[in-house]
Amino acid sequence: MPEKLEERVALLEAEVARLKDKVESDSFSKPWWERIAGTFADNPAYNEAMQLAREYRDSLRSNSTEQSED
Repeated sequence: MPEKLEERVALLEAEVARLKDKVESDSFSKPWWERIAGTFADNPAYNEAMQLAREYRDSLRSNSTEQSED
């Protein structure tokens, strides 16, 4: 590990420059939702998870309307 302050600062500056380059190059790529679109196509586990989530949300809605009627 570098002992001198100047060496440490130089290493930090190099790392910051590397990270800036990475961020700038990534900013031109597709948004995350476009990169993962289709990842779960024809996946039975994903389809089942979506169905269970839909049923759960529907059950919350029906419970909410039942409570408001009381």
